[in-house]
Amino acid sequence: MVANDTRIAILGGKGMLGTDLAGICKQQGFDVKVFDLPEFDITNSQQLKQAVGAAEVIVNCAAYTNVDGAESETDLAYLVNAAAVGRLGDIAKDADKWVLHISTDFIFDGRLNTPYVETDAPNPINEYGKTKLAGEQLLGESGCRHCIIRLEWTYGFAGNNFVTKIIRRAKTDKTLKVVDDQVGSPTATTEVAKVICRLLQKKPESIYHFASAGYVSRYQMAEFIFDKLSIDVNLVPCKTSDFVSDAARPLNSRFDCSKIKNLLDEQIKPWQDPLERFLRQL
Repeated sequence: MVANDTRIAILGGKGMLGTDLAGICKQQGFDVKVFDLPEFDITNSQQLKQAVGAAEVIVNCAAYTNVDGAESETDLAYLVNAAAVGRLGDIAKDADKWVLHISTDFIFDGRLNTPYVETDAPNPINEYGKTKLAGEQLLGESGCRHCIIRLEWTYGFAGNNFVTKIIRRAKTDKTLKVVDDQVGSPTATTEVAKVICRLLQKKPESIYHFASAGYVSRYQMAEFIFDKLSIDVNLVPCKTSDFVSDAARPLNSRFDCSKIKNLLDEQIKPWQDPLERFLRQL
């Protein structure tokens, strides 16, 4: 890999995506600075200014991600996911820095019958989605040079996710109910990190959707996981409406990734390949 002396600040660099991103950026020769709690708080303007000043490019992976928690901690979720992102945009604009910001499928209501493209109208159905959408909008209003990449159904070693949670549950429960009406693309944070590295080289100013190729329900995803790990568990399909949860969930999380494909060197892998590799490494 050609040495790349661009200095990158990764905000939220110890989280699930940030950890993989920092590792892959370093492999690709980027000079990486990681900022995260407890030393760094994205809602602290002074610390944010220092982080932006420390690098040429800023990747914001910092977020309040507790979807159900955001229903009661709305103010905190807004502070982290929206207000801080707007402030990041203002600071980056003044410093003439390019920002890559991570967003989510939860800005959509999941009622569309087709995969979502970047220009589809957002309509979040929970507080988490509303705060993430507000973050996108405030970043845009700041006028800084920026790119937004929306992700879905991510999993990795450095965080809590559907894959690790369901494997944990199978250790104590021999019968598991899993929803079969939520459909999307399980996406490894390692795959996301590679794509972000590509974007760092090109610095586009646009919104992109990225997910692994192909679509699957949560139930089918669980089936795949237990099959690959040879875990004997009785899987029962059910509906999202059968579960009581604080936050509503979009049923259709499918992304159309045609736009980002034009920027990538290689094909987007089908969801099965990285997931199987992840399960082997577990």
